[in-house]
Amino acid sequence: MAAHIRRRLRKGATTTAVAAAAVAALAASQAPAATLADAGGGDPKAAGEDTASAEDDGAATGNSPYYTDLPPLVTPDKPGSSSNLPVTGSAEAGIPASILAAYKQAEQTVATTDPACRLPWQLLAAIGKVESGQARGGRVDANGTTTSPILGPALNGQGFALIKDTDGGAYDSDAVHDRAVGPMQFIPSTWASWGQDANGDGRKDPNNIYDAALAAGRYLCANDRDLAIAADLDKAVLSYNRSTEYLRTVRSWFSYYQRGTHEIPDGTGRLPTAPSTPTPSPNPGTPSPTPTPKPSPDKPGGKPTPGPSKPGDGSTSPKPKPPTSKPTPAETFGSLENAGTGPLRATAGQAFDERVTVLARNALGAPLGKVSVTFTVTGDTGTLFAGGRKTVTLRTGADGTVTAPELRAGEKAGEFTVTAVAGTGRPRTLTYAATVTARQADAIARTDEKALVAAPGEKFADAVTVKATYKDAAAAGVAVTATMVKDPLGLFDNDKGPYFKDAAGKPVRTLTTLTTDADGMLRLPEIFADGTEGTFKLRLTTEGGASVVIELTIQAPEETAPEGTTPEETVPKETDTPEA
Repeated sequence: MAAHIRRRLRKGATTTAVAAAAVAALAASQAPAATLADAGGGDPKAAGEDTASAEDDGAATGNSPYYTDLPPLVTPDKPGSSSNLPVTGSAEAGIPASILAAYKQAEQTVATTDPACRLPWQLLAAIGKVESGQARGGRVDANGTTTSPILGPALNGQGFALIKDTDGGAYDSDAVHDRAVGPMQFIPSTWASWGQDANGDGRKDPNNIYDAALAAGRYLCANDRDLAIAADLDKAVLSYNRSTEYLRTVRSWFSYYQRGTHEIPDGTGRLPTAPSTPTPSPNPGTPSPTPTPKPSPDKPGGKPTPGPSKPGDGSTSPKPKPPTSKPTPAETFGSLENAGTGPLRATAGQAFDERVTVLARNALGAPLGKVSVTFTVTGDTGTLFAGGRKTVTLRTGADGTVTAPELRAGEKAGEFTVTAVAGTGRPRTLTYAATVTARQADAIARTDEKALVAAPGEKFADAVTVKATYKDAAAAGVAVTATMVKDPLGLFDNDKGPYFKDAAGKPVRTLTTLTTDADGMLRLPEIFADGTEGTFKLRLTTEGGASVVIELTIQAPEETAPEGTTPEETVPKETDTPEA
């Protein structure tokens, strides 16, 4: 490999001055882009990207240099353990603390805003290593800004693309030509579109590792890429620098960092020593030809397609529009199907156990990933998706499926629908019926056992209080129906005996507007007795089928003797009649 690097250096460097300039330029490759098609390599041509080598004058990157140093031969023996970093190792293999923190922060931020991209921080680390040697060995201040600017060579057409100044020298201090800037080597025109403020200082600074790492992460995720898919990983790396050698180098470091690395103090990292070599233009002073743009292989409707991170255009002349390519059947959205969603039913205020899942297929009937599906709740039950939203848009995964967020029932019982819509022009729609049932109780009982007795024409002195429960917990907001019945089993309505009163004061023997309170308690309205004596039944039923039957007795009070007498004295005695 060392001999190979030397051959490349000899081939590209026509003079010692050119080679020295390349080293001093640090290694300005493109802007963001990285990812591995697989652990062992893979053909970049399979990714559908331009695979011009670093020696190809038509390379979209302008052949800006980058570091070609490869990882140590002895890699950490910790497969998949990058979260548990070893604490020792060479400075060359370690990552400075602030630089590592920036990569991990970018991964977490992108995971929140674009989880389908599945950006790994190790990919940012691999690109940062190749582009700037991890910000020149971590030479950054406390805020993560490089202590001195990291600038690539002037993109003046001499071995690179010709890119005239686009920023007035604001970022690269060059008012004639653009240069790649910062630890992730963005050219000013690309930074204008993709720059981020990740450290919250109010500035989008390409010289700040936190800002640059997040910008690189978002750039890699462009065009709805899923970096867990091999082809998308290759496309992302090649969008940063369209060179097979660059792709191989980034892959090597990516694989190395996935197996484990270690944190080192800022400023102690070792700067790589082997820059790639630019190929001089055939006629010095003549701008390199600008390659004809190729149509993006990514599906339409995704995020903006990033242009070459280094070359940009810098020209005011009109640019030809890329030709429109017709998607293949394998890329064309064909149908949307239910992916096993069960009945959607829930009690008011509770979460639905079932979630809506759909499957997208292409025109050939195979599962299709990256299809945007919009889920919408329609109805007046108050049901919403988790987070309080009525509409949410998600993308299908590699298996073609996507699951809507959890549904939470509102307080109003009734039916509603959930629709899933995908596709443009001729969208496909699935509709799911859903039901919210009233809050339920599986048990209801009196809170005391006191006998309930009233005299004819009077009201019952003691109120009836009950408690409803569901799975032994208080059942709040449960509807209860109260009915006066006349048979012992409580099956038939009664037209005599105890009664309630309606708002107008008229007797009623059924109430349907009763609801338990927050503690599951219900105190019934006053109960009155008519003139019919006897024992009657009051039946209470809840949503959910729980019931209880309560006895009510109408009975005239027993007569009592006047004070100072006995019962016998109140009965007239037979008297003797005088004889005639």
